[in-house]
Amino acid sequence: MLDKLSGEVELLQRHLAVMRVVAKIGPIGIMKLTEELSQPQHRIRYSLRILEQMQYIKATPAGAVATPKAYEMLKNFDADLDKLIESLEALHRN
Repeated sequence: MLDKLSGEVELLQRHLAVMRVVAKIGPIGIMKLTEELSQPQHRIRYSLRILEQMQYIKATPAGAVATPKAYEMLKNFDADLDKLIESLEALHRN
């Protein structure tokens, strides 16, 4: 059961790393993202597709750019993560 959760956390880490670079540098293409994050191109492409479906990034002719939704999520990320950590700690205690 925890293996699946662990995999999801790894995926979240990659999606978040991609989104942060796009928000910081964008517009940015897949080759530059691959170089910046030292990740295989197929993984970066998958993260871009997921982030675009979730409307966190938008594809443009110049490369990926972050949307206002991405900036809002990044702004609230630490507080939202703290809430999740509290829930996990409560689960651990029980």
